[in-house]
Amino acid sequence: MQRIEITSYGGPEVLQLRDAPVPVPSSGELLIRVQAAGVNRPDVMQRMGTYPMPSGVTPIPGLEVAGCVVGVGEHVAGFRVGDLVCGLTEGGGYAEYCVVPATQALPIPSSVDALHAAAIPETFFTVWANVFQRGHIAPGSTLLVHGGTSGIGSTTLMLSKEFGIRTIATDSGADKLAAALRFGAQEAIDYRECDFAEVSREWTGGRGVDAILDIVGGAYFERNVAALAKDGRLLLIGFLGGEVAPNVNLLTLAVKRLTVTGSTLRARSPDEKAEIARDLQAKVWPLLSAGRCLPTIHAEFPLERAADAHRMMESGSHIGKIVLRVAD
Repeated sequence: MQRIEITSYGGPEVLQLRDAPVPVPSSGELLIRVQAAGVNRPDVMQRMGTYPMPSGVTPIPGLEVAGCVVGVGEHVAGFRVGDLVCGLTEGGGYAEYCVVPATQALPIPSSVDALHAAAIPETFFTVWANVFQRGHIAPGSTLLVHGGTSGIGSTTLMLSKEFGIRTIATDSGADKLAAALRFGAQEAIDYRECDFAEVSREWTGGRGVDAILDIVGGAYFERNVAALAKDGRLLLIGFLGGEVAPNVNLLTLAVKRLTVTGSTLRARSPDEKAEIARDLQAKVWPLLSAGRCLPTIHAEFPLERAADAHRMMESGSHIGKIVLRVAD
């Protein structure tokens, strides 16, 4: 088979197409003939050497795939050769074949093609785990979403609308602000022109938002705290603005009774990921099968142009998801 390898840490040009043996599924795994693979920010970070894979895990990038099951390992129930599935990988998705833990695979929702299915697992697992499981965001709550037109942001806005959560999003430029509103945000803020903390307080009648899903990190911490209501929750899932928060007034956290929490999907145990998958299949898959909350595909590239996909990701010009088409 062919796959994309990171030949050294660096720019997109280090992604090179190479020949490799087809992997063999171990116990509890599926072998998938990949039709499409999603491109995500952690792939870019891995390529740059800032988010390495854990010891013993394949160094091949690619955290989500969709395709056809062509091999079933021992002790796997519920899947057979020929099934069309999408799944959250442990790496290795930028390839013609990929092994996926069976507990992290789900049937492709009816009426969804492989290209869109490949754009689902990483973002939907992440959003469901952080907003709905860890964040306990209830219907009627208010949620500030940073990067509202990213894969994570757009997924959050769509699911929040379905589950009765009122959202306000940050992004930049007229096209992205309009897209955030289409995804379901009630308000969209250009972070280059407005203070999102001030606008958030105005939007909530001075109270502040109940929760914030943040992909920026340190650079936004102080204003995130200012934007939150009493008993609010700050959900950290990314650090594009740095890992260190300067000028933190801890007294404000205490006075407002704030909860600050963070998580990464990669570090979660197989049992935790399996639980997320079960929850998604029960509560979100019916929405996808009905044609709702489907990811927006901004661009698709053939596997051999993975470097171009990364260049687009790093440019920040995309709205929604970027996908590699591997096979028909």
